[in-house]
Amino acid sequence: MALSASPFPKSLLLSHQKCCFLFPQTLVQGKLKPLRTKYLARALKEWQEYEDAVKRKDLARALRFLKNKNDNNPIEPLSDSLMGESNRARLPEFVGGFDRDWEVLDTCLNADDLKLVASAYKFLQNRGFLPSFGKFNRIVLEGPRDVTPTVLKSSTGLEASKLSPKKWGVSGSSRVALVAFLGGTSFLLSQGIDIRPNLAVILGLALVDAIFLGGVCLAQISSYWPPYKRRILVHEAGHLLIAYLMGCPIRGVILDPIVAMQMGIQGQAGTQFWDEKMNNELAEGRLSGTAFDRYSMVLFAGIAAEALIYGEAEGGENDENLFRSICVLLQPPLSMAQMSNQARWAVLQSYNLLKWHKHAHLEAVKALESGSSLSVVIRRIEEAMSSST
Repeated sequence: MALSASPFPKSLLLSHQKCCFLFPQTLVQGKLKPLRTKYLARALKEWQEYEDAVKRKDLARALRFLKNKNDNNPIEPLSDSLMGESNRARLPEFVGGFDRDWEVLDTCLNADDLKLVASAYKFLQNRGFLPSFGKFNRIVLEGPRDVTPTVLKSSTGLEASKLSPKKWGVSGSSRVALVAFLGGTSFLLSQGIDIRPNLAVILGLALVDAIFLGGVCLAQISSYWPPYKRRILVHEAGHLLIAYLMGCPIRGVILDPIVAMQMGIQGQAGTQFWDEKMNNELAEGRLSGTAFDRYSMVLFAGIAAEALIYGEAEGGENDENLFRSICVLLQPPLSMAQMSNQARWAVLQSYNLLKWHKHAHLEAVKALESGSSLSVVIRRIEEAMSSST
C-alpha cells in the first residue's frame, strides 16, 4: 500500500508487509515521541466492545462498530518497530489484518431483523471479504427449462427416483436399521423373550414424539449415529453453499434437532437463508420467475448434495413440502406437471453447481463437522473457491 502526502521523513515510512497499526506521532529534538498510548487504549476499548458484541450475538452493535471503524479509520497500517512488542501483545486481534471482521457473521443467527443480516453480508462483500457471494446468481437464466426424467438421468447419471427424498425404512441406511431391528426382535422372540409390551411403549412414545414434537426426539437419538450425522452435514452444506453462491444471506446452520425445534424449523436440522427480492415480491402478492428459480435451487440443494456424494438422496421431505407451499402461492398456481419439471430443473442446477465446486462443498462439510462457526465455514468456502480458480 503506497503512502503519500505524509508529514514524516521517508526514513519513518516503513513498508506494509505486516499488518500492525500506526498511531499519530510528533518529532521532539529529532526523536520520535509516540502518542500511541492514548490511541492504543481507545483501540483496545473499542475492540473489546466488538468482542463483547460478538460474544452476545448482537449483530446491530457489532456491525455498527465495523462500519464506524471503516468510515473513520483513525488507525493506519505500519510496521513492528513503531508498534512495539508490548503493544502488539496487548492488541493480538490486529495481527494478521482485519480477520476479526468475519466474526460479525457469527452474530447473525440471533438477529430478528433479516435486513440487518443482509447488511452484514453486503458490508463484508464491499470490503472484499466475500468475492464468491452471489457469484452465480445469474445461472438461473441459463440452460434448458424443460427437464424430463431422461434429461435428468443423462445429465447426472442418476434416475429421477434417486433425487427424491425417501421414507424412513424404505432405502439406504434406514432400511438397514429397520432390517436389523426386525431381525433382533425375531431372534429375541425365538429365545422366549417377549419384548412386545416394551415395543408397544416405545411405539407409543414414538407416536407422541411424531405428533407433538415433530419427531425431534428420534432425530436427536439418530444424530448420534455417525453415518446419519454425516449425511445431515452433507445435506445442510449443500443448502449453505448454493445459498451463498446465489447471493442469499445465510442466517445460520442449525444441526441440533432440539435447537431446530425451538427455532421453529421442521426436521432434524436446517439452514436459514433469506432472499430479499423474493420476500419483497411475496409481500406485494407476486413472485417473479427469477426469484422463484433461485429459491427452488437453494431448497433442492440438500437433495442434490446427498445424491452427488452418496448416489441417492434420503432427506429433503421438508424441503419438498416448502417447495409445494410456494408453488400454491403463485398466480396462477403451477400444475403438477409444471411443479415436477421445476423441481427437476432446480435439483439439476444445484447438482451441477455443487459438482463444479465439490471441493468447496466438502470443505463446508468438514468445517460443520468440526463444529466451526458460520464465519469459519464461509472462509473455508472462499479459500476453496479461490484455490480452484
